[in-house]
Amino acid sequence: MKRADVVIVGAGQAGLALSHCLGQADIEHAVIERGRIGERWRSQSWRSLRLLTPNWLNALPGSPYAGGDPGGFMGKAAFVETLEAYAGRWQAPIECSVEVLSCRRTGNGFVLDTSASAWSAKAVVVATGHCDRPAIPFGSKIMGASENVGAALSIHASRYRSPGELPPGGVLIVGASSSGVQIADELALAGRRVTLSVGKHTRLPRLWRGKDIFFWLCQMGFMAQRPQGLANPESARRQPSLQLAGRPDKADVDLATLQALGVELVGRVRGLANREIAFADDLVASVAAAEAKQARLLAEIDRFAGAERPTRREPVTVPSARPQRLSLTDGSIRTIIWATGYARSFDWLEPLALGGDGELAHQGGVTSVPGLYALGFRFLRKRDSNFIGGVGADAQAIATEISRYLDRNGRQAA
Repeated sequence: MKRADVVIVGAGQAGLALSHCLGQADIEHAVIERGRIGERWRSQSWRSLRLLTPNWLNALPGSPYAGGDPGGFMGKAAFVETLEAYAGRWQAPIECSVEVLSCRRTGNGFVLDTSASAWSAKAVVVATGHCDRPAIPFGSKIMGASENVGAALSIHASRYRSPGELPPGGVLIVGASSSGVQIADELALAGRRVTLSVGKHTRLPRLWRGKDIFFWLCQMGFMAQRPQGLANPESARRQPSLQLAGRPDKADVDLATLQALGVELVGRVRGLANREIAFADDLVASVAAAEAKQARLLAEIDRFAGAERPTRREPVTVPSARPQRLSLTDGSIRTIIWATGYARSFDWLEPLALGGDGELAHQGGVTSVPGLYALGFRFLRKRDSNFIGGVGADAQAIATEISRYLDRNGRQAA
C-alpha cells in the first residue's frame, strides 16, 4: 500500500494548483489522475475550442501570465501544454492513468482503492471538476460515442469535435449556453443548417466600453463574490454559463449573431415521442429574461465606470413563426448535439460526504468528513471558483485548512 499525507484526485488546473500550494508548504502528497494531465481539455471538447477567459485572467499559483498576448484567448492544445509545463516546473507528484475506485474513511484517515494500487492518506481532496459526466435529459444516454434517436445521430457536446466529423445534413443543438452557441456558430459558418433549442441563458457582450467583459466583472468584485453574500447561493450555482466565445477577433457569439448566420431558434426541448422532438413555447420568455439580466449588469458597469454611457445593445429579435416540433425521421435533422451540461458522479466516494442530492456536501470546500476536502467546483468559495484564474486562491485556502488538520491529527506514518 502506498502512503501520502494528502491524496489529490484529479490533475486538472485545480489539482495542479493545490499540488503547488502543498509543495510550497512541504506537505507530502500525491495527485491521482484517471487519464492524462488536463484530460478533459484533451478529450471532452471540440478541436477549435479556445478558453472563454482572456489570457491575463488564467494565472495559476506561482505562475502569472508572461506571454505577449494578455488579451487573447488560448486554444485548448496550448492550454494543455501550459498545464503540463506547470506540473513539470513544480515537479508535481502525479500518477496518470490511475482511476480511483473507492475512497473510504478509516480510523486514521482514508484508504483509496485504485486501478493500480491501494493508497493510505491522512487527507483527501476531490478535485475532479464541475464537468464530470454528460447530463442529457429525457433518459437519453451516451453509449460510447453516440446513439441514434429516430434516424438522427445523438451525441453530447463533449463528443463533438468538428463539422466534418458529423453526418451531412441539418443539426439540432439543445442548449444555448457557452458550448451550445459556440458549436452552433462553427457549424453555421461551415454551411450547416442549424436549429438551436434555447432555454435559460446569460447574454453578455465580449467587449464593453472598449474592455473585455471580464475586466469589468473583476474590477467590480463580481467574480470574487462569496456564496454567503448572496440572497440565493444555490440559484447562483445553477446559473448557465455565459454566452461568450474566445475568438481571436473578440466578436460576440450570441443568439443575435447566430440568427444573422441563418441559425433557427426554437424553445427548450419538452419531450421526445413518436419519432419527433417537441419544443416548449417559451422562447420569448427565455430571451426576455436574458435581455433584462444583461441590461441590469451593463447598467451597473456603466455606473461603476462613470462618464457617458455607451449605446445600448440591440435586443435579440424573436421570430414570430417557430416550429413546435421536428421530425427525427424525415432527414431534416441528421444530428442532435446535447449542450446540456454535466453532472457529478461520486459513487466512489465516502457516502457520508454526500448530500441528499448526491452532490458533495461542503462549506467552502470543507466537508463534514474530517480530512476530506473539495476544490475546483462551481461557487466553492467564490463566484470564480471553477474558473482557471479563480482556483488559485481557493487552493491556497484549502492548503491552509489541510495544514491545520495535519497539525492537529499528525502526519502519515512512514
